[in-house]
Amino acid sequence: MVNFKNSLWQRYKYKLNGLLLILPFYFLYQSLSPEFPDAWETQKIGSFEVTPMPYNLDPPYLHDGSYTKDFFFTVNQGDIQEIRQAYVNIGKQALPLNILAGGNEGILHGSQHGQEAHAISPKILKAEDKVWLTIEDWTGKQSVTSWNIPTILL
Repeated sequence: MVNFKNSLWQRYKYKLNGLLLILPFYFLYQSLSPEFPDAWETQKIGSFEVTPMPYNLDPPYLHDGSYTKDFFFTVNQGDIQEIRQAYVNIGKQALPLNILAGGNEGILHGSQHGQEAHAISPKILKAEDKVWLTIEDWTGKQSVTSWNIPTILL
């Protein structure tokens, strides 16, 4: 008969292996059940009705040298193919379209099912800041709207 030393590994190796078998199912469940914050109020901008929703309640993060906050936009009314370009920024005022078009951040992109944007943002959100959406259609008409930032994001 072989006499094994009753080490910590010998006592818990089956329980540890069982835990390793269960963990992938836990992470799969988490990835298939995301929780998003509530959507904000719908606003009319030009011929569109748009509803924004932040992806999370985290503060802005550094992305390619500038701070951004991720948003999802649902276009409830209007044909998104009529949009030539659209940008999202956070601040006291909407940035001019010629400044927004010069960079990669803030571009509204996606499909007819939903648009997303990495909104240009200050490092720290303040109560006087707003989320600004600027849309230009193919005729060159620009429309701008804004949403107040909820206190839960500040």
